[in-house]
Amino acid sequence: MSLDRSIKIAPSILSADFANFGQEIEAIEAEGCDWVHVDVMDGHFVPNITFGPPLVKAIRAHIKTVMDVHLMIAPVDPYIEAFADAGADVLTAHLEAGPHIHRTLQAIRGTGCKAGLALNPGTGLDDVAHLLDMIDLVCVMTVNPGFGGQKFIHSQIEKVRTLREMIGDRPIHIEIDGGITRETAPLMVAAGADVLVAGSAVFTGGSVQNPAPYGANIRAIRHAAEAAQGN
Repeated sequence: MSLDRSIKIAPSILSADFANFGQEIEAIEAEGCDWVHVDVMDGHFVPNITFGPPLVKAIRAHIKTVMDVHLMIAPVDPYIEAFADAGADVLTAHLEAGPHIHRTLQAIRGTGCKAGLALNPGTGLDDVAHLLDMIDLVCVMTVNPGFGGQKFIHSQIEKVRTLREMIGDRPIHIEIDGGITRETAPLMVAAGADVLVAGSAVFTGGSVQNPAPYGANIRAIRHAAEAAQGN
């Protein structure tokens, strides 16, 4: 996975049909998505339970793009190797999930995965400055983690703008997770983001039998985002 600043749409399979993950993933890739976002939740760090390493391994064969695995779990370190072995390309851990995030990022990099750092809406950027040379991606949560379908938190726009300045010319993606639609995507891209996670905004209206709406939704978000990036 090489770095470029082009807009990447990363549908979250949390909004897909759980009974047809393989077909859903193949459908969104065929319809033009760039990455596939996998939200891992443990019912402890966040108030929901989703997927473990066996599911991630099972869907790996269906993903031809980038498997972007977001670990909303605590503790993180004991599970890094399992998710890496399951086929993750990017492993993102939360700054808030443990006391030794530096070591966590080292461990992720040690598996050969790209290392992501996620920030909850209430988390500031002071602690990020000393980690920038260890990460490949910063995931800014624009909803509180734990559930899909929440409303976008507008206060995070300024956080992203400040983060973009902090990153400078380092090869680090800024990913936005939560409440992304064709209306909110331009706001985040104008602030400096380049990876957009979208769940219901991609999957609404479509199915594996009728995936065309997935493509229409992806194109609408991308078009709105690219227009903002060009300004």
